Amino acid sequence: MDIVVTVKQVPDPDIPPTHFKVDESAKKVIPPAGVSPVMNGYDAHALEAALRLKEQLGGKVTVVSLGGDSARDTLKRAIAMGADAAVHINDPSLNEADSTTTARALAAAIKKLEHVDLVLCGRQASDTDGGQVHLGVAAHLGLPAVSPVQKIDEASAESLAVERIVEDGYQRLRVRLPALLGVSSEINEPRYPPLKGIMAAGRAQIPVWGAADLGLDAAAGKVNLRRLYVETREAHVELIEADSLTEAGARLADKLREARLV
Repeated sequence: MDIVVTVKQVPDPDIPPTHFKVDESAKKVIPPAGVSPVMNGYDAHALEAALRLKEQLGGKVTVVSLGGDSARDTLKRAIAMGADAAVHINDPSLNEADSTTTARALAAAIKKLEHVDLVLCGRQASDTDGGQVHLGVAAHLGLPAVSPVQKIDEASAESLAVERIVEDGYQRLRVRLPALLGVSSEINEPRYPPLKGIMAAGRAQIPVWGAADLGLDAAAGKVNLRRLYVETREAHVELIEADSLTEAGARLADKLREARLV
């Protein structure tokens, strides 16, 4: 089974909130000093799912990422974990693209690969929480998509049985291949790269594709980012004085009604 996994490099979501800064004039997040970006968590789960399918059915796992020069580190980590090959989409016209353009670029890269049975993506990215790109990729590739997926079993070269998360539980579906799945964190625990994998990643040759290599024009994105800022919240504390619990409860209820909270 030939599997493609899309991965994104994101700011480390575990950094303290006080370290999170935004350049409002440039509408960009300022990378915190001394903290390296990481592979998006959901994408790591998607990669682990791909590696387990390869171990079960054989085949090849290729990871694809769009981003600047630093995204190469994320691709090398994917190879260290067990991916067989990687493709880096790196172009100034694409690196700051919105979700629609990103989906178009990833789909174009996947089309250039020789053969693909399954595309696995994280259900969303931790930096935007948009959850749009993987569905856009499926649309451009003309593939059926199921998301978010918490379990994959009964895997064969022709189909997969999956559990899709819904509001009150999950749906069990049989998906014919080729297809695209948006993977959720419930599915597994990503492995740590072994020493052998880290050494292999250091020797890996990762091709870099630009917009011209993918046959993409400079079409404008569909999202207009008007403002990017860190929301500030103010909290006020008011102590309610009363001679009894009953009186305190009544005064609290009055305050809540005044504030239109009840």
